[in-house]
Amino acid sequence: MTWIRTIDRENAEPRLRDTYDRIAGPHGKIDNILLAHSLRPHTLTGHLALYKAVLHHSRNRLPVSFLETIGVQVSHLNGCAYCVDHHSAGLRELLGDDARHGVVLQALRAGRPEDAFEGRELAALRYTRLLTEAPGTVSENDIQTLRATGLDDGELLEINQVAAYFAYANRTVLGLGITTDGDDLGTAPPESDDVTEWHHG
Repeated sequence: MTWIRTIDRENAEPRLRDTYDRIAGPHGKIDNILLAHSLRPHTLTGHLALYKAVLHHSRNRLPVSFLETIGVQVSHLNGCAYCVDHHSAGLRELLGDDARHGVVLQALRAGRPEDAFEGRELAALRYTRLLTEAPGTVSENDIQTLRATGLDDGELLEINQVAAYFAYANRTVLGLGITTDGDDLGTAPPESDDVTEWHHG
C-alpha cells in the first residue's frame, strides 16, 4: 500500500477518524494516497482542500472531464500509474463514452493529443506537457498562445493549477511507494465547495 506506516480507521484518534468518516468512498474505503498522510493529518486536510478546489469546485469554468484529462496526461508524463489508473477511471465515468475514453487515453499515451483534441483544449494540453517536462522554459508567449485560442485568464489559472496539483500528487505517490491495492478506482471524496470542511480546530 505504501512504504511508510499508516494509521487505519480502527486505530485513528477521534479527529483523524472524523476526517476519515467525511472522506470515505462509497464502500467506506479511504484511498491509499490519503491514508499515506495519516501520520500528519494536517497534510491530509491540506491535500484534500487543494484537490477539491482545483478539480471539483463549482466556480471552475472548464469541464471537469477536461480537468481530469489534464491530470491523466500529467500523471502519465510523470510515470505515476496510480494517478493514471484512478483518474482515467474517473474520466471514463465523466465522459460516459467508452469509445471516446479509449481515443483520449491512446492519444495521451502516445504523446499525440492532437489525435483526440483540437483548438483550445489541444493548446492547453501542449502547455501542461511543457509545464510538466520543462517548467523552466515556460514563457509569457506560451500564455499569449493560450489566450489566442479563446481561453481567459481564469481558465488559464485552472489549467495551471490542475497541472501543478498533479505534479504534487504524483510525487507523493511515487516518493512513498503508494499502490492502488484495495482502492476503489475512479471515486472522489464527497462534493463540497467548502474547502475548509476537512480542517479541525
